[in-house]
Amino acid sequence: MFSKKALTIKEQIAQLQQRGLSIPNVVLAEKYLSNISYYRLGEYWYVMQLDKEQHLFKPNSNFKDVIALYNFDAELRLLLFDVIEKIEISLRTKLIYHLSHEIDPWWFQNLDLFNDSMALVKTLSNLQQELERSKDVTIKNHFKNHKDDKRFPPSWKSLEQTSFGALSKLYGNLKPTIKSKDIIAKEFGAVNHTYLPSWLQSIAQIRNYCAHHSRLWNRNLPGTVKLLSKPPYPWIVDSINVPKQHEFRKLYIHMCLMKYLINIIKPQNDFADRLNDLFVKYPNVDSDALGMKLDWIKEPLWKK
Repeated sequence: MFSKKALTIKEQIAQLQQRGLSIPNVVLAEKYLSNISYYRLGEYWYVMQLDKEQHLFKPNSNFKDVIALYNFDAELRLLLFDVIEKIEISLRTKLIYHLSHEIDPWWFQNLDLFNDSMALVKTLSNLQQELERSKDVTIKNHFKNHKDDKRFPPSWKSLEQTSFGALSKLYGNLKPTIKSKDIIAKEFGAVNHTYLPSWLQSIAQIRNYCAHHSRLWNRNLPGTVKLLSKPPYPWIVDSINVPKQHEFRKLYIHMCLMKYLINIIKPQNDFADRLNDLFVKYPNVDSDALGMKLDWIKEPLWKK
């Protein structure tokens, strides 16, 4: 039976000190712990512990390094969220445009176009909920002016209300015979539809971590991605710097895919500079925990 009692902030600090974490500025530590929970910060000091059963810290472990790591992670999430936003908007635009022209504006309701009808029903159910609670004037006016039309609003209205995750599922669930599926993949530099779904699912998952303020540093990502053997746009040329299959759980390869896509969407982007600036700002951050390669910024992918 769980028997631990809740600790006051002073007790939390005393416990950390007893376990070997240096906290020279107790007042500042109290300020942090009153705004960032002990449990959340624990995800960042966990790696500093020599004995993880007794929670004893390694020599020279310092509270300020915990906060630096926490701040690095927070700024990394903001950076990736900004990059992912542009990818999401581009994907939404391409889906709406190409499928509405190839099929019709209600293509996303057509069960015949999708491999998994049950998955589509679930996606549409979530979309319906989004539309019902939407405060968007366009959506409200559509339902008001088209009361007799029992369909969803057309794709250019409906799909503006849904999430990146739902968009990636719609794309991945499309039958391979749908021409637009390959067209969109080619526009994203993915050659054909077999590669892009795993990229989008990975990025959508990372977007959710960012949106919910979850830790990215030193996190194992459950998704896997399929890489092109010969990408049509700048990629990683040094074989040493290409992540191996067992490294796909680290963030680096997923950031590479984001960079690959954003280079196509917005060629003059500053993703590489901003990411490098983060490592300069926080020099004590262990970049290996993200799967970073030593000369990553020199690769053609990141130079662009």
